[in-house]
Amino acid sequence: MSINRDIFEFCDDLGPWKVVHIHEPAAGLKAILVVDNVAAGPAIGGLRMASDVSAGECFRLARAMTLKNAAAGLPHGGAKSVLFADPKIARTEKECLVRRLAASLSRNDEYIFGPDMGTNEQCMGWVHDEIGRAVGLPPELGGIPLDELGATGWGLRHAVEVAAGVRALSLSGARVVVQGFGSVGRHAAAFLAELGTVLVGVADSRGAVTRADGLDLDTLVALKEAGKSVAEYPGGTRIKPDLLIDVECDIWIPAARPDVIREDNAGRLRTQIVVEGANIALTSGAERQLHERGVLCIPDFIANAGGVICGAMEYRGASRQMAFAAIEEKVRHNTEQILDESSARKLLPREAARQLAMRRLKAAMDTRRCRLFSSAPHFV
Repeated sequence: MSINRDIFEFCDDLGPWKVVHIHEPAAGLKAILVVDNVAAGPAIGGLRMASDVSAGECFRLARAMTLKNAAAGLPHGGAKSVLFADPKIARTEKECLVRRLAASLSRNDEYIFGPDMGTNEQCMGWVHDEIGRAVGLPPELGGIPLDELGATGWGLRHAVEVAAGVRALSLSGARVVVQGFGSVGRHAAAFLAELGTVLVGVADSRGAVTRADGLDLDTLVALKEAGKSVAEYPGGTRIKPDLLIDVECDIWIPAARPDVIREDNAGRLRTQIVVEGANIALTSGAERQLHERGVLCIPDFIANAGGVICGAMEYRGASRQMAFAAIEEKVRHNTEQILDESSARKLLPREAARQLAMRRLKAAMDTRRCRLFSSAPHFV
């Protein structure tokens, strides 16, 4: 199947607006940019770096960003870029690839880079140095280091609080499982611990560990900072990462890769609430299965919007305090709204969230001249 046919499978009335393929074999550079929609303004979306990333994943993530930015009421469209490479390569090699990619996209001023899996504030600093168009910058460049401060985790905390209130679940003593102990999962666990929750299971790419009476966050963080896996936690029960889904808890937070909860494993999940820290962490079929079982699922583009809200405010010169206040207000309001609509209209929370985002997105699209023309993507 040709690449163009693959792309057109993802086309609809919303986008994508532009698709850029970059391939420089001599430099080892292979990347894709999908600018999904720019009706509300220039698109913000993270740069994901992974060896096993795919074009289809890039399209789906770009659409998730369109919905996320629209639901959050940001003056930005959605996009995503993916760089096909191992994020653990030598620093100099990584810097060369990121800089080359940024330079290749220098004229695509409708796209604003942000950090994502495999990239961080330092990477955004390199992008900024090349083209001056990035968010999630190091503080030395005037940025709000959203991964260091935990902007996405801060938003997840507030989504969890709202969801727990709907379920009449006390967060004091509530058992939490976090799948993915990176910048999102680690901070989410810490912010929730401030509310009295107990972390009973956690996983990273190399292993997982459980402990019924709770895992110590400081010990887990120290292991990661030493380059070790959370599975090396002393005194816990080590399990395979894919078995974390079987750990009974009150709140289960996927904060790593896409499609970790699918139709074939959703039945194993034993929890009251799922809050998506990662984008597209649940397949649609799995989400429907969980809903029918009475599990409350807070969709990704509502729950994990903290990072992009922070980035959008940083882009306009806001302070950390202003950004975190906006994250709290927007995530809480949107979570409350979609759960109210879900209950009143007997909808999945994701469908209520999608309708919320679509109302805002359609209103933005109605103001744009581009609505008069074909929605087929521009190929570069």
